[in-house]
Amino acid sequence: MPDSLADLESRRAAVQSKIAQLGDMRSGSITGTGGRCGNPNCHCHQTGDPGHGPYYRLTRKVNGKTVTETFSSPASLAKAQREVAECQRFRELGDQLLDVNEQICQVRPLEETPPSAQGKKRSKRSKRSKRKSPAN
Repeated sequence: MPDSLADLESRRAAVQSKIAQLGDMRSGSITGTGGRCGNPNCHCHQTGDPGHGPYYRLTRKVNGKTVTETFSSPASLAKAQREVAECQRFRELGDQLLDVNEQICQVRPLEETPPSAQGKKRSKRSKRSKRKSPAN
């Protein structure tokens, strides 16, 4: 049995409440990079050495261009991870809100509204469009 309109509206209000409680957020993804440097005498070129890093970067689109941000400290990385996670939560809640709204639109009954005064008016013919009949 499909949910009642009241149940769906209650679900929508719950999702909206969760959205209102979200904190700071930013889009993008955080990835770790590392590897070997260009100095052949560096420790990273020794057999079995994991290399440099990992260095974490946030990558996102801004006005159609890819922007990459590096983090100066573990604290700034942790902050960005929380913000990216919050953005993902926002997207999930947005999908839930859209889903419940679509269900509401399907369940909500049609409301019969009487035609407005504007709708009742008959259009008048323009004086220019009146043609003389061929009998004249």
